[in-house]
Amino acid sequence: MTSIETFRGLQSEVTEWRRYLHENPELDYRLENTARFVAEKLASFGINHIETGIAETGIVALIQGEGGEGPTIGLRADMDALPIIEETNAPWSSKNLGIMHACGHDGHTAMLLGAAKHLASTRNFKGTVALIFQPAEEVELPSGALRMVQEGIIDRFGISQVYGMHIHPGFKIGEFGIRPGAAMGSQDDFDIVVKGKGGHPCDPHLTVDPVVIAAHIILGLQSLVSRKIDPRETLTLSVTKMSAAKAYNVIPDQAEISGTVRALGASLQDFAEKQIPVIAAGIAQGYGAEIEFKYMRSVPATFNYPQQTKLAVAAARDLVGDASVNDNIREEVGAEDFSYMLQERPGAYIFIGNGPSADFHHPKFDFNDEALPYGIGWWVKLVETLLPYKPTTQQ
Repeated sequence: MTSIETFRGLQSEVTEWRRYLHENPELDYRLENTARFVAEKLASFGINHIETGIAETGIVALIQGEGGEGPTIGLRADMDALPIIEETNAPWSSKNLGIMHACGHDGHTAMLLGAAKHLASTRNFKGTVALIFQPAEEVELPSGALRMVQEGIIDRFGISQVYGMHIHPGFKIGEFGIRPGAAMGSQDDFDIVVKGKGGHPCDPHLTVDPVVIAAHIILGLQSLVSRKIDPRETLTLSVTKMSAAKAYNVIPDQAEISGTVRALGASLQDFAEKQIPVIAAGIAQGYGAEIEFKYMRSVPATFNYPQQTKLAVAAARDLVGDASVNDNIREEVGAEDFSYMLQERPGAYIFIGNGPSADFHHPKFDFNDEALPYGIGWWVKLVETLLPYKPTTQQ
């Protein structure tokens, strides 16, 4: 039986990998160095089936177990960083100005590499493990997971179940959290162009000021959630961008506002897509203006399958015990494009503790290397739980 101490033996080496990735972050699909590093490590573990160039810089590697024929399960890690200037002041801070790993993807990649090294050396399972290293999780339309699915990795590699893991600030090191069903929100984005009549600020009465109208629309949209949605349901709407004239002395012909909608359910997405333009058009019409509206469904909600969630929980409890595993955490409204893979096959998405730290997408966020053996261990325990194999003892 493997214990957490087994995986602590990998921590020093995997920490070096993680910090190298943190020092050398890359964005979206442009992960040439990251993908090269991952592929070279996989080959050094004796893994022979490695396919690169999927969704530009994605990788799928296969490890066959010693137990013979069996299903193939997919284990996914994301690899891309964010366009943020780092403020951690860590010795391993980003060397690429304006780019940093502020969401733990360096740790996710390192943990799956650590698990790959262990699994390739022991092969104590039947069937096949498909290691999925994904680009562009932080990208929308299309994201890396969607493109990998569209390029056929699920069917081509015969993946029957698929699992993902994400670091979580606030959870203690060694803690895991998950829930069945709706676990993370969808992400939709919208643009509204308010078309009025421009002019000189000295004669505002001769204009139909789209900036003022846009401000009323922003305030009006807030009532969608507070007065139109059951408070027991989860929907958030945020206007995040606004642009108008580029000069102080101009009332423009039009103003543009954009925002994001997060929901835990397709019916709430339908509601937002239908009602946002109704409110915006009504307000604009009242002031003598018109609108153009565009709504984009970017990432679907993440739904954990109940049976696969139980298996993920069983693997975590086998590693750290019952007290350190919460199988009914609150839903996260943040979006995760792993949902595209879960639309194709049963699976689950689990969170692992990062200890006290800055939040995701913050310039002071950093992955806690003490979490590495727990992440490696969970991947290995999951494989051994899903693909059990007991070698016969020679007499």
